[in-house]
This record gives sequence, structure tokens and C-alpha cells, in this order.
Amino acid sequence: MQHTADMTSSPLDRGPAPPLAQLRYTPQKRWSASRFNARTLSDDGRMLLWNTLTGAVSEFLPAHRDGVLALLSEGAREPLEGLAAHMAKRGFLVPAGLDELARFRMLFGQQQWRSDVLQMILLASEDCNFRCVYCYEKFNHGTMLPEVRQGVRRLVEERAPRLRELSANWFGGEPLYGWEAIEELAPFFRATADRYGLGFTSHMTTNGYLLDEDRATRLLEWGCTKYQITIDGMPAEHDCKRVGRDGSGTWQVIMDNLRAMKQRRAQFTITVRVNFDRDNYLKLGPFLEQLSEDFAGDPRYQLRFRQVGKWGGPNDDALDTCGVAEHRYVLDELRGRAIGLGLNPEGGIHGISTPGSQVCYAGRPYHFIVGATGKLMKCTVVLDELPENVVGRITPEGKLEVNDAHLLKWVAPLFETDQLCQSCYVLPGCQGAACPVTRITHGERTCCSVKSNLKREMRFNLDAIRRAREAVLAQRAAEAAAAPAPAPEPVAAGG
Repeated sequence: MQHTADMTSSPLDRGPAPPLAQLRYTPQKRWSASRFNARTLSDDGRMLLWNTLTGAVSEFLPAHRDGVLALLSEGAREPLEGLAAHMAKRGFLVPAGLDELARFRMLFGQQQWRSDVLQMILLASEDCNFRCVYCYEKFNHGTMLPEVRQGVRRLVEERAPRLRELSANWFGGEPLYGWEAIEELAPFFRATADRYGLGFTSHMTTNGYLLDEDRATRLLEWGCTKYQITIDGMPAEHDCKRVGRDGSGTWQVIMDNLRAMKQRRAQFTITVRVNFDRDNYLKLGPFLEQLSEDFAGDPRYQLRFRQVGKWGGPNDDALDTCGVAEHRYVLDELRGRAIGLGLNPEGGIHGISTPGSQVCYAGRPYHFIVGATGKLMKCTVVLDELPENVVGRITPEGKLEVNDAHLLKWVAPLFETDQLCQSCYVLPGCQGAACPVTRITHGERTCCSVKSNLKREMRFNLDAIRRAREAVLAQRAAEAAAAPAPAPEPVAAGG
């Protein structure tokens, strides 16, 4: 059968081409302030502006402050130039009528439902060589079982070809009490990440007592470069709160290990955590002076102040904890004193300004705690004391047998059923999951700490920016003063 032309090609493709229809771009006429902006002023008139959806943080000098405030209140019309263009690029101004909640939902989906990330907290040992007075753990198990370690290896081997990021963090009990498990798994994680070109991070929460030179060398070689180590003051305070399980003092050994780490040229971060309560905070001055003598000027050492809490330990009733207002006052006092001594205390919004940075790790579906006996858990505070926190187990073959009903309590988009969360300007940061466990146990929302302390934390950033600027100016002045004076120009001999 012979086919007609219309059966083999479209008649629209024959003959002269139709005129090209050019779509005209209609620019946005008006821009307005983002609903996710937060701002504060310093005493000298500078403004800090933070957009929690883009993560942008900008300082504006007093000369620009009125212009910024006008744009935030009145908006701007296109074409955007100068200050308005800068604010639009950073996300402080958005097209009028933009559904920013929908934009956040898209970002949440991109962060929450990733299949190319695996994050694990590994309980190398659930036992501990300390018996701290405020500890909540039960110490029911020792070193991670061999079959659990085998399951972890097989899980990582199976998933590695499809991953982009691998995170292996060590917790306990005291993780270094389970050195056998670390010695087997840590070099394996590093080698696997190198083989597949994965982004790799490894962190350890340790009491520091067993972090001797040999273990520190090997851990750094295996890519474990971040540590949190708690010291609660000078020996008189620390040794009665963070007691060895045999009743011995622990301060001196920890400090010797920290000082030995300082002699290394390797890059690492040690966050010295200082827990305070009504009993010890007035006595921490000498300890801060000691830390200054040992570590001031070394950016690898940071300070983290945390109030002692009642987390379910056997001594909760005897703990003399600070109230909310008292806690804020003490925190400001300690951070200010540490800065004055040249130390580097944690604070401000610098490290938590990006979207998702205030989501509890338990709220991510790709994050699991692997217990010493193979239990899969989500929250390191309740561990297996809360039935819903045990979301499954890992098999020796590397399979994750998951209780979906339990898992969904942690990873469901909690903000979707919470109108207050949906209206909050900090929503992109915590995504309604700053502390999922309180929703599970009490049906209550826990807002991230930065929201309740927002102005103070943003001013902390402004102060840090001012100090950095002053340090740069001082350095330039010192360099100029030390520079040799220019040699005088030769004077031509007169004739």
C-alpha cells in the first residue's frame, strides 16, 4: 500500500515556516519582605538581618539601617538596584505574593527524603568508666557485639555505591571503653569513603579519659576529627561530679590528654563542654583562667556551656539546676568572661543559620543510633527506655529491620499538623523537629533554643563581627608601625 504524504509527515512541517511567536517576559513589579526574616540592633546602631529560609546573614552599618528598614516595611519596585538588589539576592526581599511556605515545603522534601546520605551514631560501648552524678544512662551493655559490627560493615558496603555522604559518630556509655569496636569499624569507614569518594565526617562524644596519644593518633588517621569532652571546672568541682567508676578523680588525666592534643599539628576540633548548675557556676572563674592559659589563641579548641538537666537519672531529685531566667543570665556571664580571656565560646547563629541546622538528628529518616546489641534507635537521651525509640534492629547480614509505626513518629513532617509551626519565622531551621521526643511522650512542641533567645544570640554575632573587625584594624596598625620607614630620596648635588 502506498502512503500519502499526510500519513508520513505533518502538513504543518511543509511550506513556509510560520512566524515565530516570542513570549514576552513580564518582570515582577513589586518585592516585599520575606516572612522568614529576623533582625536585631546593636547598641552602636548596627543591624543584623537573618533569613532562615536562605540562611543568609548580613550586617548593615548605621548609615544603611534606615534604608533597610524602609525596604522591609514598604518593599521595592523593579528594576531593583543597590541595596534593594542586594537584599533580594540574599532572600530578605521576595516577589510580592510568593508562597514562601510552599517554597519551604519543597526545601524540606529535598532535605528530608534523601537516599544518598547515611548517618549513624554507634554505641561502641554502652558501659562507662565514669559514674557522673547527673547521668541518665543505665549501662546495661558492654562493647558492641561482633555480629552487630559485621552488620554495620555489610550495611555500609551495600549502600556505599549509592551514597554521597557518610557520617559515623561515636557515643556511649563511653565509646573508648569499646575500643575493640572502634578499631574494627573506624578504619573501614574511612577506607570505604575514600574508595567511593564520599563526603565523610566522624565525631566522638567522649569523657576524654582514655584519649591517650596512641588512640588520638589512630582516630585522627581514621578521620575522626571532632570531639566533645566535658570538664566541669577545677578538680575540686569536676572530681565530685564526674567521678571514675572506682571513685577516683578524673580531671588530671583528661587535662593531660587535652594538652597533649594541643602539641599536634593536625587539624581537629575539640569542644570542651562545661556543665553548670547552682552549685558550681560561681566557681568556674579559675577554670576559665586555666583553659585560657592552656588553649587561648588555638582555634581548634572551643567552649560549650550547658546547664545540668534532669534527664531521668537516679540522682535527679538531688540536682540543683538553674531556672530559665537564671540559666540565661549565667550563660551570658560565662560566655562574656570566656571571651575576655581569649577563649572561643559557642554562641550566636553562625553555626545554625542554614535551613535544617536545628532539626534534631532523630528527626531524619537516614539517621540511626546503632546500639551495642544491634538495636536501632533515634534519641540518645531516652535510648531503649522509651519503647517508641527502638525503631528496629540491624541483622548480621546488614539488613535494617524497621518498625515503620515507630519510625514514622520521628520522621513524619510534624510541622504539617501544627499551625503555630507553619506561621513561625524560624520554621526552616527546626522544621518542627527541634525535639521530636517531647511530641511523642507528651504531645507538646519544643521550640529550638535560638527562637526563645533570638535577640541575644543575634547580638552575640554582632559583637563577634565587631571584635573581628577591631582585630583586623589592630593588626594592620601594628604592621604599619613595624614597617621600616622609607629611605629618604637622594638629593641631587648642586652645581
